[in-house]
Amino acid sequence: MRILRVAAIAAGGLLLMSQLVPAQASGKPSYEWELTPTGSTAQFRGLATVSKDVAWAGGSGGQVLRTVDGGKHWQNVSPAGAETVQFRDVEAFDAERAVVLSIGNGEDSRVYRTADGGRSWTETFRNTDPNAFYDCFDFFDGKRGLALSDPVDGKFRILATADGGRSWKVQPTAGMPAALPGEFAFAASGTCLVAGSGRTAWFATGGGDRPRVFRTVDGGKRWTVADSPMASGEAAGIFSLAFRNSLFGVAVGGDFLKPTEAVKAASVTDDGGRSWKLVPAEKAPKGYRSGSAFVPNTPATVIAVGPSGSDVSYDGGRSWEQFYDGSFDSVECAGHGSKAGCWASGARGAVARLTR
Repeated sequence: MRILRVAAIAAGGLLLMSQLVPAQASGKPSYEWELTPTGSTAQFRGLATVSKDVAWAGGSGGQVLRTVDGGKHWQNVSPAGAETVQFRDVEAFDAERAVVLSIGNGEDSRVYRTADGGRSWTETFRNTDPNAFYDCFDFFDGKRGLALSDPVDGKFRILATADGGRSWKVQPTAGMPAALPGEFAFAASGTCLVAGSGRTAWFATGGGDRPRVFRTVDGGKRWTVADSPMASGEAAGIFSLAFRNSLFGVAVGGDFLKPTEAVKAASVTDDGGRSWKLVPAEKAPKGYRSGSAFVPNTPATVIAVGPSGSDVSYDGGRSWEQFYDGSFDSVECAGHGSKAGCWASGARGAVARLTR
């Protein structure tokens, strides 16, 4: 099941030629992606945005890239000896410090950390449980972070760090609700688990008879779970979460096997993930979407990306309109004021910066 899922997600969508949809309605900013030359042909599903100038990308073939000049130049800073793994998530604290997660069964799930801009890396975790499969991770701050594995012995597994990714410890599962038959998380964009302020975090699922969103308020010890009205099935569910604050969030996904169809592809919450409201098909993203992020310096603007295009919502995810028809897998936004930025990444070495 997992091998089939990884193969399907790894295949990804082919990069399409970019064509901008007509400008947004008067009074709304119009967005476009500015592709940057990476010199790589890897598929980059792992992505970390520090600012409009600094970003990291992780992908197939064990590749990790870094830019510090807004994408004019990308440095290949890949960890030595990691050529056989797929980096599906990157979390970066600045231009020098980053942590990357590779996915897969057993020892293919690993964590590497750098503190010198990728000149050297330390492997800080290697999974030894053949039943575990780590999908994504996120950090509350520069020290505390969580990583998510698909269910082991009927429950999702959480890995935690309290020292910025230098060391990791598998957490007890007493406070984790039981998984549904066939339920798992999607290692599609590094946003199946997101950390909020304080000790609040969420992760999303699919594969079962209904997708669900799990929530913790104590840093990952105890979790509650809420059903979602989005699509469900072997290749369907919630692929990405994004939260504006502790209350307002967006979930996007759909059916991976129907990339151009908006199959119950988005939902929103205004109570911190305790309940979710489906976005009607006529207002939803125009197809399956694997990544999402709130745009800094805006009250409620969200970007969603997927194989068949990118969409923007100006109202916190309640309605969407497409602005780009090329393929991306991941989107991340970060920074403050004039340094804030959003980046997207995907197949065939594609990495782009969002411009207005």
